[in-house]
Amino acid sequence: MLIKRVPDIKSSEITDKTLYMNRRQFIFRTATMAGVGLAVPQLLFSTANHPEKKLQVKVRGKYRLEEKMTSFKNAASYNNFYEFSTGKEDIDRLSQNFRTRPWTVSVEGHVKKPKTYDIDDLIKMFPLEERVYRFRCVEAWSMVVPWIGFPLGDLMKIVEPTSKAKYVEFTTLYDPEMMPGQRSRILDWPYVEGLRMDEASHPLTFMAVGMYDEVMPNQNGAPIRLVVPWKYGFKSIKSIVRIRFIEQMPTTSWVKAIPREYGFYANVNPKVDHPRWSQSRERRLGEFRKKKTKIFNGYAEQVAYLYAGMDLRKFY
Repeated sequence: MLIKRVPDIKSSEITDKTLYMNRRQFIFRTATMAGVGLAVPQLLFSTANHPEKKLQVKVRGKYRLEEKMTSFKNAASYNNFYEFSTGKEDIDRLSQNFRTRPWTVSVEGHVKKPKTYDIDDLIKMFPLEERVYRFRCVEAWSMVVPWIGFPLGDLMKIVEPTSKAKYVEFTTLYDPEMMPGQRSRILDWPYVEGLRMDEASHPLTFMAVGMYDEVMPNQNGAPIRLVVPWKYGFKSIKSIVRIRFIEQMPTTSWVKAIPREYGFYANVNPKVDHPRWSQSRERRLGEFRKKKTKIFNGYAEQVAYLYAGMDLRKFY
């Protein structure tokens, strides 16, 4: 399918990240001089376990929006990551010591070439792309982020799924010592998500290893996460350790926990409200005024054909 290209974001609309990074360095130096030791300010994320902080992006401008990007500050300090906490502003602090090296991702199930990949080897296999996507959470907040990574479909071409593969199941790391939220019973850990094969192989489906030209911050899903821009954020599973190609639809974490509120498809649909709040409007992080939510999060032209003939209220 032809993917529509839209003009690049104007440079004047992009938050000056250099100013923000300088502020972070100043805060850190001030805290160190004050003798606070391990009391690292929020918004700082550890890169000690990464071979390098910057990512070498080779492809830019292919998938971009005519919308102002969310600042790095907002995108890195307000997150859903229940493995650490249910508090959205606690994640950056609680994930400071999360170790992302060594790390492996195992590809299993109905594939001709199953393999366990070291994360750094996996990253080197593909030319890294920057994609500026809308990101919409079920709680009615949203952001526009420059993700860095590679299409999931490119990995699928290498491992060669067989005809038995109908779904792709993703699993997050299970480590309650590093992920304190996993000590709670809010979900049946580890976190599991899934896609149909046609959704997984769609050109927009993305494996992100960074954002804003840097390695993925711990609080945003380091070292590798899924980004499916036409679906609600809980489909974009973080800190992935296993990708499994299976015949039957997987029982995903939120469907298992609260099936009345969360469906398998999770397509952004302003006409289908969450049982406890409306989904017709959303608020961008860093902005006060709400805006109307777009069907499929604004990606209807690219993905609506995947659901032709389906009742999107029943298959929510």
